[in-house]
Amino acid sequence: MDHKLSALVQIDLDGAYVRLAVTGCLTEANQHVLYPLVRRARMLIPPVTVSVDLSAAGHVEAAAVDLLRWAIDHDETADGASPVELLVPNGLPTHPHAAVPAVPRLESLGQA
Repeated sequence: MDHKLSALVQIDLDGAYVRLAVTGCLTEANQHVLYPLVRRARMLIPPVTVSVDLSAAGHVEAAAVDLLRWAIDHDETADGASPVELLVPNGLPTHPHAAVPAVPRLESLGQA
């Protein structure tokens, strides 16, 4: 499966917020590439609110969100850095090309 991730950084001209609009797939395997963007956004114009918006992502794994949240909460270099809010859609979207699990068929038992 193709798990590409894209992030558009939007900066408010007044310096009130930075928004990272994430599209594509956020997976456990690729979430680590998003955190350096979050870290840089936090340091731009303190204090600024940083939003990581996952609502337009096509595929979001719960484990990826947990790992990203953990990295944000445990960054020792971010003392005094801006807060980060993760905007996660209700019911995490699954990959559009994920294989649909086969429904087991019930075989009828033949009479002998």
